[in-house]
Amino acid sequence: MKNVLQEIIQKNKQREREAALVRQAEIDNAETPDNRRSFLKKTALGGLSLAGLMSLSFEDSMAQTTSKVQKASAPSDLKITDMRYCLTGVMGGTAIIRIDTNQGIYGLGEVRDAADPRYALMLKSRILGENPCNVERVFKIIKQFGGQGRQAGGVCAVEMALWDLCGKAYNVPAWQLLGGRYRDTVRIYADTPESPDLEVFKERVKYRTVEQGYTWLKMDVSINVLRDIPGTLVNQAFWRSNGSQFSGDFMSYANARHPFTGIQVTEKGFEILAQRVADVRAVVGDEIPMSTDHYGHFDLNNMIRLGKSLEKYRLAWLEDMVPWQYTEQHKTITDALETPTTTGEDIYLLENCKPLIDVHAVDIIHPDLASSGGLLETKRIGDYAEEKGIAMAMHQAGTPVSFMANVHCAAATQNFLALEHHSVDLPWWEGMVKTTDGRKLIDKGFAPVPLSAPGLGIELVDDVVKQHLDARDASYFAPTKEWDMKRSHDRTWS
Repeated sequence: MKNVLQEIIQKNKQREREAALVRQAEIDNAETPDNRRSFLKKTALGGLSLAGLMSLSFEDSMAQTTSKVQKASAPSDLKITDMRYCLTGVMGGTAIIRIDTNQGIYGLGEVRDAADPRYALMLKSRILGENPCNVERVFKIIKQFGGQGRQAGGVCAVEMALWDLCGKAYNVPAWQLLGGRYRDTVRIYADTPESPDLEVFKERVKYRTVEQGYTWLKMDVSINVLRDIPGTLVNQAFWRSNGSQFSGDFMSYANARHPFTGIQVTEKGFEILAQRVADVRAVVGDEIPMSTDHYGHFDLNNMIRLGKSLEKYRLAWLEDMVPWQYTEQHKTITDALETPTTTGEDIYLLENCKPLIDVHAVDIIHPDLASSGGLLETKRIGDYAEEKGIAMAMHQAGTPVSFMANVHCAAATQNFLALEHHSVDLPWWEGMVKTTDGRKLIDKGFAPVPLSAPGLGIELVDDVVKQHLDARDASYFAPTKEWDMKRSHDRTWS
């Protein structure tokens, strides 16, 4: 028995020497993050002297020799120790957060585009000391602090980072933790910004389809195209003096919901919008799905007329024709048209999607994972919609962090159609991260699903991200001690 044990000890010593060389190589690598380097140094100091094994039983010896093995981390002992952020220049200001732990591994998440990073920072005091692998438990702690649209950004950012951490801790991709995958690649639809110049617009379409290889497009069919064309809009003066559909004060067109603007489109206006779609369809052909969005704020009667004028072009969907809260109006539009309808990018949680799904008010549910509640809640939305015969597409307009969170969720959801990519024209966007398994982030209009890379499967390229920070905040994962202290009693019931 003693000879057997000696042989085991010698083999383990050899393994330790080999492991030490690999560990030291990673420590010496200039690209190894400081927190990872610190973690590796600590594991080097925490080894067990094998000489002491001679006095142990064979079973005890084997238990001791494997007790310090670090395949990824010690998940049950993980604790959240910090949350920091940087504000990127993507989409006018999109924050990436980093949640650190006591074991040197970290998780990345993203606050939705145009949302304040403080939506996430105010959650820091609620999650410090928690085990990030208890994803659902932590989500329930912070869930009450999310709201519709951008107000959900902080909760969703934390949830993304927890799945990244949990995947790294257990050394599996995030999709595996969601129940497995249905696909190896995720189809992307490329958003195509409108232009008053039709030739410029056609060039953008050509760039996406011919040069980049996208097989699904989305375009705006907006009354913004009509604003300088006489005889196309009713009540145009009111609209033009009070902002656009995206910006303005709280007395502006931008903040009046569709039924309350008094704006109508004339027959001439409908003909021009239909011709715009016809021109693009002629460029891309009949086989590429084309979705439409951002029509402008006018009522459901005009929306139905617009939808009917576009039906012959077989659009993939008509998106957000009225605010998502108006379930009955969506149902009226959907019942009136043959073209599929969709909404959902500003809805927080499955419970708020259910009214639309239950009555089939839309044909496709369209959550934004950075608003809907994160990876698991979005999968739940997709699964619930699937039970009702409704497909799911996914809205995404952020950095590669939320993009990859969406890829994992899409891979794990069977009724998924396509994922939006809103930054096709930013040449540096993909370079903000590197994949941890060497795959391409996007390959000819599809996102390869990381089959073995743990967590979200990406790391930030610090130099690139630093070059593209928002001008309003040049800090880069600076300390956030001022957010450590919890200052309220949060329970919502007595």
